[in-house]
Amino acid sequence: MRMTSQTLQKARDFEKQYIPFVPEEERAQFHVTGGIGWINDPNGFSTYKGEYHLFHQYYPYEPIWGPMHWGHLKTHDFIQWERLPAALAPDMPYDKNGCFSGSAIELPDGRQLLMYTGVREERHADGSTRAYQTQCLAIGDGVNYEKLDINPVLTEKDIPRGNSALDFRDPKIWKEEDAYYAVIGNRPADGSGSVLIFRSEDALHWQLLGPMASNHGQYGMMWECPDYFRLDGKDVLLVSPQEMSPIGLEFHAGNGTVCMIGQLNEQKHLIRENVHAIDYGIDFYAPQTLKAFDGRRIMIAWMQNWDTSRSQPKGIRIWGQMTLPRELSIRDGRLIQQPVRELQNYYGEKIAYRNVPLSTETILTGVRGRVIDLTVNVRPANGSVMYRSFRMNLAKDGEHVTTIKYKPEQGIVRVDRSRCGFRFDIVHVREFPVYSKNGCIKLRAVLDKHSLELFVNDGEQAATFVLHTDVSADVISFEADGEVLMDVEKYDLVFNRDE
Repeated sequence: MRMTSQTLQKARDFEKQYIPFVPEEERAQFHVTGGIGWINDPNGFSTYKGEYHLFHQYYPYEPIWGPMHWGHLKTHDFIQWERLPAALAPDMPYDKNGCFSGSAIELPDGRQLLMYTGVREERHADGSTRAYQTQCLAIGDGVNYEKLDINPVLTEKDIPRGNSALDFRDPKIWKEEDAYYAVIGNRPADGSGSVLIFRSEDALHWQLLGPMASNHGQYGMMWECPDYFRLDGKDVLLVSPQEMSPIGLEFHAGNGTVCMIGQLNEQKHLIRENVHAIDYGIDFYAPQTLKAFDGRRIMIAWMQNWDTSRSQPKGIRIWGQMTLPRELSIRDGRLIQQPVRELQNYYGEKIAYRNVPLSTETILTGVRGRVIDLTVNVRPANGSVMYRSFRMNLAKDGEHVTTIKYKPEQGIVRVDRSRCGFRFDIVHVREFPVYSKNGCIKLRAVLDKHSLELFVNDGEQAATFVLHTDVSADVISFEADGEVLMDVEKYDLVFNRDE
């Protein structure tokens, strides 16, 4: 193993010096953060030597986007994470402007391979600067990694003629039978987005097979952070498109996420059977998955969005976090998401109510908090008389509140965080369709200080939001326009973090 570069050692020394002094109130209780500075996309979410590893896009020195490094953590249960030293830094000519997103896999010889996008900027004769993107490899032992002399292993010479060398990024690698495969986002000649699939016998030398899926401008433009897997007899492709146009309430404008479910043909091209949003919230991007040791497919994503990422509250040391890892399945042709079952191992006090009649605003004794797992079942009090709406108010005090509202006749859930303490002129409201019957709906809200992850009807829809309300705002109330019966089950989440 070569000596650690000065650039990487600087990042590791900075982590060691400053992470212990980040104020407790800035730390999530059980969600992954960078420990210090900025993070975005999850990278290298993978199994290695009996543990789960997670890398991430990372700039340790400030809570803003900068030259990308790879941060690194590992876990046994997806809830309690051990922070490891930064794994990659931009220290080579082909990645001098950033080690961008990628993935990881365990090799047959016991080493771990990282595949990532290296970015180098070049100034042209007209004075313009362009950032070229190539695919690179590093191999290591779970802590230290050596970049290979053959880097970059994929360049503009390996993509279809007319495709952009400026938008060729985010490899996701996996092994299938006796070969390795990788899907990589690329911008084709039509300017929209596509996902290319490559094959390799040794994970070092790669050959283009063709496009797994092409966009043609239908779902946004450039498709970032592709992830492919097979689940419950279906082939699933996840992408994060830029510049989405709204499509009803299914897809919102801006950067979004798309799940495509279908079957691969012999050419490894995806024949789509269903397309829908992955997450309907404001703060969810660049999801990545792994296959757990027990066979479950687990997904994690960046809990932030590019439109708000440059509006940090003053004085913070940490910016960005990851979602709670989620178990995936397919039901009725849709991707289903549920918090990993390991969360139940951290349940503290349980508060439960059954058949609570509700019309006016109501506060239930013991139902409050900001680090909790809260499930609410709602149904009409009179089966023949439909209520007009149900509201659940979270993270509430005299000034602040985040509201989840369900309108049964319209089949719409509306989440409004306008009064969550984020004082910037951005989108704060999301509405999305749900598939409930007879006015019955199940809402599960997992809160961790400054985040809300909502799961509707056992994971048929999920919606993710960052909250900026002070954690002292912990009141929860319920109200209905009309008459409903409500069941409530709340667990405090008790977690002792070891940085």
